[in-house]
Amino acid sequence: MTQAEKELECGGKEKEKERDKEKEQQRGVKRPITPAVIPEATHEQIQTNFVIVINPGSRSVRIGRATDTLPVTVPHVIARRHKQSGQPRYEDPWLIRDGLNVSTSSNEQRQNGLKMVDQAIWSKKMSNGVRRTPVSAEQARAYNCQIRPAVLDSSSRVKWTNTGHHPPYLVGEEALYVNPSDCYNIHWPIVRGQFNIHSGPGGSMTAVLADLEAIWSHVLQKHLEIPLKDLKYYRCILLVPNIYNKQHVKEVVNMLLLNMGFSAIIVHQESVCATFGSGLSSACVVDVGDQKTSVCCVEDGVSHRNSRLCLAYGGSDVTRTFFWLLQRAGFPYRDCQLSKRLDCQLLQHLKEIFCHLNQDISGLQDHEFQTRFPEAPALLYQIRLGDEKLQAPMGLFYPTTFGIVGQKMTLLQHRYQGDPEDPHDEHYLLSTQSKQDQSSKSAADRRAGARPVGLEGEMSSQCVGSGGVMQAEMELGPTQGESLMGAGEAEEPLSGHLSRKTAIMSQFESKALGLDKAILHSIDCCASDETKRKMYSSILIVGGGLMFQGAQEFLLHRIINKMPPSFRRLVDNVEVITRPKDMDPRLIMWKGGAVLACLDTTQEMWIHQTEWQRFGVRMLRERAAFVW
Repeated sequence: MTQAEKELECGGKEKEKERDKEKEQQRGVKRPITPAVIPEATHEQIQTNFVIVINPGSRSVRIGRATDTLPVTVPHVIARRHKQSGQPRYEDPWLIRDGLNVSTSSNEQRQNGLKMVDQAIWSKKMSNGVRRTPVSAEQARAYNCQIRPAVLDSSSRVKWTNTGHHPPYLVGEEALYVNPSDCYNIHWPIVRGQFNIHSGPGGSMTAVLADLEAIWSHVLQKHLEIPLKDLKYYRCILLVPNIYNKQHVKEVVNMLLLNMGFSAIIVHQESVCATFGSGLSSACVVDVGDQKTSVCCVEDGVSHRNSRLCLAYGGSDVTRTFFWLLQRAGFPYRDCQLSKRLDCQLLQHLKEIFCHLNQDISGLQDHEFQTRFPEAPALLYQIRLGDEKLQAPMGLFYPTTFGIVGQKMTLLQHRYQGDPEDPHDEHYLLSTQSKQDQSSKSAADRRAGARPVGLEGEMSSQCVGSGGVMQAEMELGPTQGESLMGAGEAEEPLSGHLSRKTAIMSQFESKALGLDKAILHSIDCCASDETKRKMYSSILIVGGGLMFQGAQEFLLHRIINKMPPSFRRLVDNVEVITRPKDMDPRLIMWKGGAVLACLDTTQEMWIHQTEWQRFGVRMLRERAAFVW
């Protein structure tokens, strides 16, 4: 057959298909609607100086070019001018949080936690083999109550932010130093790693997104000197928490690509980026932040879903507890209040310079500190402190010391509610599986004989293979489990598995896990002993919440003493890493995002603006580096 004859035959077949299509339309036959196919990721040379890495946190946001040595770090706060005169002033709290009250239960819990802390301090000997001599708060109080400040200067030389030109909003340090008498509301858009959505002013999803856009745009323009109109030439790497709200991530991606105008984006998890930034292939990543603590095991660039935990406490809770202990010891700055943002900033500073986890530092010691506030003299205070400096950070291991009542303190990945933009989300997959299909598969499985299922590994692989069918192993009910694995196959193992997980869940919800117990639980959730061994030998501490003298040795001692005896024989070396390559632990995750920009495998993860406009959230399921 000649080439011309082949072309003629192909043309005839095409015309025949068109005629059949016309006939179907005339008969009213409905053809199935199939979503458009997402194109393969394109491979192109990327200039890393045109990649912006954004690591948003509850207290600070870190933004920089992937080629920068260090990111720009600014307080993640915005002050918005009142739209109407006489409008009531609103300010998001800093150190005050839900679950704190003056009730007897909260105070009792705090006192009980402090008793456990004191017992732990006394039970561990110092390096010379001698037990510490406890120092009561009364001993320090007798001295501190007599202290009066010395005037260093009649002017503190610290000024309120100038708002005379009536800017619509102020960001970062400028927002922190807005005079409370000025007509501005203060908003922290992220709280404990999630959107700060509440019923008060500025608490809607729209308002939070507007605040994030304003803060990030300000940093890009003022600190990185990138005009917003030029963002079409830039790409963005966004770091998200290990346990994330999918709707929130979707909205932020939408804002970055469509509102701010970045040309492309990669979304990746903070824990995985922490391993990239520290140069480790595998690690149990412990991110102690300002308001939350995340624990997750990462192996070869993959975050193990079952190992993810989020503890709803962090550095701010240590600061607030330290203030309570200072008050018991007769804190000489008697006007200090948690409701004043500059006092909160002072307390944060005092925690950082005084607190430690070094058992060898004991007895009463004299210190001094300064206060420098706008429209006030600079003052110098003397203060005598004992065990308060050790008791406060130990709250991370005995979180009842924080006195938080009636709050969920341990969080896991929630089941996603679905998205109408994604026709192939987990709800679609579950709903399209007919009862007939399920029952026939169940009967076939029973005839074949049920085979044993290793749930930890099997369910994880199901999770990865189905594009996020299962958001949290903990939250699977019997119906979902059957539709994923077949009723006959999973019935007995799944019920036993769920009973165990339900018991663990209720235990988590009733009381907060200490940091060491959370690490042990996370590692124990790994599928194999080999993976667990890797995690024990590489416990990576990131974030700024555990930057205390002696923290590395203190945590190592607690992990070794509490780890299962069987693993003490298997693990050659338990290691806690607090400063890999002498890096600031607060910057490691951002640095990992910068490393990600340079990897060859990154090419397949980019979501372009045009693709997002066409396919929306489906792109996250197709291109995200983790199971969406």
